[in-house]
Amino acid sequence: MKFWEWLAIILIIIGALNWGSIGFFRFDFVAFVFGTLSVVSRVIYAVIGLAGIYFIIFLVEKE
Repeated sequence: MKFWEWLAIILIIIGALNWGSIGFFRFDFVAFVFGTLSVVSRVIYAVIGLAGIYFIIFLVEKE
């Protein structure tokens, strides 16, 4: 796997763990560390979203 593919997987895992903590414990780790909807937290959410889109494209191209 290429560097970007590994980075996308790591970001997706981080995003999944954050959503899991929100669902199970009502605790948003990104908002806790960087502030609720601060510029930094919004950038982090956007980058994780882009990683998800990149990985979807990666999976479709592998078929």
